[in-house]
Amino acid sequence: MSHEPTASRLQTTNDTQLQQLAELLIDCVEGDASVGFMHPLSLEQALAFWRRVADGAARGERVLLVVEDGQGIVGTVQVVLAQPDNQPHRGDVSKMLVHRRARRQGLGAVLMRAAEAAAIAEGKTLLVLDTASDDARRLYTRLGWQHCGDVPGFALWPRGGLCATSFFYRQLRA
Repeated sequence: MSHEPTASRLQTTNDTQLQQLAELLIDCVEGDASVGFMHPLSLEQALAFWRRVADGAARGERVLLVVEDGQGIVGTVQVVLAQPDNQPHRGDVSKMLVHRRARRQGLGAVLMRAAEAAAIAEGKTLLVLDTASDDARRLYTRLGWQHCGDVPGFALWPRGGLCATSFFYRQLRA
């Protein structure tokens, strides 16, 4: 990328954006990312997921952030704002995805900084997340997130087999 990438917040989504988000999710699952889906992930299943996410974003229950390149949406992350009554200060970072064609270009850091800024703007003071990815673990640590533990066999890899999951948190300052 020749310019500094930026993340944009989607409060509403159109069919093209939903299609691009679905294709991004499918690419990540095909690349063996443990993001809650098994391989093969159908386009219909991916679209249904993103429609639910878009509905939640439109209701203000989550922040949906994307990064685009010349071919469309190439990265995304969500901040789940809707939390239990006793946790109004907390948000969950979810589905931080970068297309395989755009990795190692700093997009993950761009998305995470945007997620933190959006959470602060929404009044959150604590974010939590989990990951099964070694690359993501390194990124989160580099960005100042605190590793608080691992759970062995927490989830399945997209093609089967148990994987460990690491949990992180970040205290936010306005």
